[in-house]
Amino acid sequence: MSSERIQAFQARAEQALEARLPAAGTLPCRLHEAMRYATLGGGKRVRPVLVYAAGEAVGVPAEALDAPACAVEFIHAYSLVHDDLPAMDDDDLRRGQPTCHRAFDEATAILAGDALQTLAFQVLATDTAAQVDAARRLRMVELLARASGSRGMAGGQAIDMGAVGRELSLAELENMHIHKTGALIRASVLLGALCQPQVADADLDRLDHYAKCIGLAFQIRDDILDVVGDTATIGKTQGADLALNKPTYPSLLGLDGAREHARALYEAALASLEPLGARADTLRTIATWIVDRAR
Repeated sequence: MSSERIQAFQARAEQALEARLPAAGTLPCRLHEAMRYATLGGGKRVRPVLVYAAGEAVGVPAEALDAPACAVEFIHAYSLVHDDLPAMDDDDLRRGQPTCHRAFDEATAILAGDALQTLAFQVLATDTAAQVDAARRLRMVELLARASGSRGMAGGQAIDMGAVGRELSLAELENMHIHKTGALIRASVLLGALCQPQVADADLDRLDHYAKCIGLAFQIRDDILDVVGDTATIGKTQGADLALNKPTYPSLLGLDGAREHARALYEAALASLEPLGARADTLRTIATWIVDRAR
């Protein structure tokens, strides 16, 4: 049942994203085409699904979760566009198709990323379906901003760039990914839960710990797939991290050590959900998928 819920949430997210993106024919057309290209028609929608699943775990109806689900995916899509740029990872392939700057041009890709970032906050600030008061909405905007900025995702990317060619300790590597990948995953879970006005602080803490664990496990699996996956399956260039001499979990722990570390994080994530009972089954299924996925 939970896997079917995930598929339903993925489909719901796709429709919600489509509805909130500017139409391709709206001026400036090329920019809007690039925004839609970067967002639609691909991707695992992990972050929106986490919003829906966390909301489900605390009794929030799906229609109240569309705005935060879209907001985190717009931030994620913008980050991928900018990560792929020549000044960053200089990648040609994303989600099995040419990266945004290859399909359009570098300047348009930069602007598309900028516009997706600001659209995320517009949607989160103005959508009326989320039944939250102004104070709670402001808290959600602040949470997403912090997770996206220099103390979150952007900061993690800066640490990543500075780490190229260096050997990091496990603590340093995890600190980088807690920011680069984990911050937005944690925000996704908390945004879903915060749409429940009566959510208990203890449940927020449990969900945050779950999200911290699966955020790191997600990155470990990405690092493993960069070594053992193939380009056609993972949808991006296999071996890119190795070619760029980036520090990764397999380079530090070996493949078996990286797998063991991901499994330990998975077990810790599941343990944090125990008090939530069956309501958190979709979150459990997501955790299983994260450590076993092939792309």
